[in-house]
Amino acid sequence: MRFIFKTEYDQDIRLAKHGGHVFWYTLLMVFLVLSPWLLDEYWLAQLTFVLIYGIVGLGMMLLAGFTGQFSLGHAAFLGVGAYAEAVCINAGWPLPLALLMAMGISAAIGVVVAIPALRVRGVFLGMATLALGIILEEVFARWESVTAGNAGLFVNAPQLFGFELSDATSYFFLCLVLAVAVTLGIVNLLRSPTGRAFVAIRDSEISAQSMGIALARYKTLAFAISAALTGLGGALYAHKIMFLTPEQFGIVQSIDLLLLVVIGGLGSVHGAYLGAIFLITMPSLIALGKDYLPSAVGESPGLTITVYGVILVLFVLYEPLGLYGRWVKIRTYLQLFPMYRAGMFQRQKSFQKSDRLK
Repeated sequence: MRFIFKTEYDQDIRLAKHGGHVFWYTLLMVFLVLSPWLLDEYWLAQLTFVLIYGIVGLGMMLLAGFTGQFSLGHAAFLGVGAYAEAVCINAGWPLPLALLMAMGISAAIGVVVAIPALRVRGVFLGMATLALGIILEEVFARWESVTAGNAGLFVNAPQLFGFELSDATSYFFLCLVLAVAVTLGIVNLLRSPTGRAFVAIRDSEISAQSMGIALARYKTLAFAISAALTGLGGALYAHKIMFLTPEQFGIVQSIDLLLLVVIGGLGSVHGAYLGAIFLITMPSLIALGKDYLPSAVGESPGLTITVYGVILVLFVLYEPLGLYGRWVKIRTYLQLFPMYRAGMFQRQKSFQKSDRLK
């Protein structure tokens, strides 16, 4: 097992804690850069969706996993970013400016939502954000002069520096660059005083306030940043599917985003991408499993939602730390074998929430 003896403060805030991190993340980046030539078009498209949902998951993780503010209407911010991007791109705006506009409008709506939401928490906060999602879905359907309503809105291909990003490879690299930039930004934010304030609010609002942390300011900031990142993911999502309808940003999408962070692993940057992988691969796995089920079950329209619900219940009961928490346990077992003892993680709930997974 690796032991790291720290002798200076720089070691504690360093992005790569040891050489193993450098090696594995470098290997991952090499694979991602070479993936257009290693994967066929279908799997490259799936990987692009993983990057897009990873960005959205980081926004959700910042709000739910690190600030403790759960949202059941985050698909509304995804839709705002998608429609804002579509309108700007169709009007001839350059891609960077359109992305910034999508993030800005989403962040502004996030601030508007955060102000009244400061008075509630827990299930009541979830109900308030759920109401927002329902309202904005209705706005997408009724504001036909902007969104084209239920008829749907086509999204033009993005252009960057005069080059049209219409093929799968060029758009994949755009999503890869933005995903890496957002991930590095979130990691550095969490190491800053602002990120530590977010975690303090999640652990105990009373304790955080007694330490001088302005709850209203940091909760509003968390909502704004989370909404901006979700809007960025929505903008990328719009270009990938190239056709928008209000039904794509309803309550089912919000539940999918909540599943992403819970199953991936709350309070973990890695969990956002593991949850994105789960969210993208599960429909394909369910479709493959339908061939082995009775026709009455396999053709049922509620099969996917039922499977998601069962998986969520199992994770909540048996693995509350999600996929990344399970990986940490497996890694610890391999590092300590044969000295690993049963029940080592039974008291994991007694640790402080701020002891985030490394």
